[in-house]
Amino acid sequence: MFKNLNAKMLEWAQHPKAMWILAIVAFAESSFFPIPPDLLMIPMILAAPHRAFKIAGVGLVASVLGGLLGYAIGAMAYETIGQPMLAALGKADAMQEFSTKFNDFGFWAVLTAGITPFPYKVITVMSGWTGMPLMTFIATSILARGLRFFLVAWLLHTFGPRVRDFIERYLGLILMLAIVVLITTFYALGKI
Repeated sequence: MFKNLNAKMLEWAQHPKAMWILAIVAFAESSFFPIPPDLLMIPMILAAPHRAFKIAGVGLVASVLGGLLGYAIGAMAYETIGQPMLAALGKADAMQEFSTKFNDFGFWAVLTAGITPFPYKVITVMSGWTGMPLMTFIATSILARGLRFFLVAWLLHTFGPRVRDFIERYLGLILMLAIVVLITTFYALGKI
């Protein structure tokens, strides 16, 4: 199924309405869709490098708006929509255990999920469910998704197709390691 969907994403990247399709995919991915918008953004940017930052901006805005839908699902419909959706993703058991400490580290959770391959939709739903302050959620989502999408856009704009393999294989891991170093540094300095 995912192989067919991936092929469809590549086809959509060539569509005249690709920006609208990207907006829909980025919106949906932030609340319920399993495929990251990067699969659409990368070929779009490679096809039109001069539009790299506009493409990243569309992804950012749509992703944050979709994150607000995920937040609303968690806040208002966790039992009926959020919990079954997370169970389908295999994350339901972890939700109960993680929820007690989530808001203590909510900024870091949203930041980490927003820039790494961790399913962002899990964090958006959890943020609403645990009652994370909405402004903290929005600001962190803008920061995280902006870093992720604009970094991909900058790398592709600057280095072109030769950096694609690096982005697809290693960028998520490198960003995750950067977050770990940042959290460790703040912890060591007594800021967390």
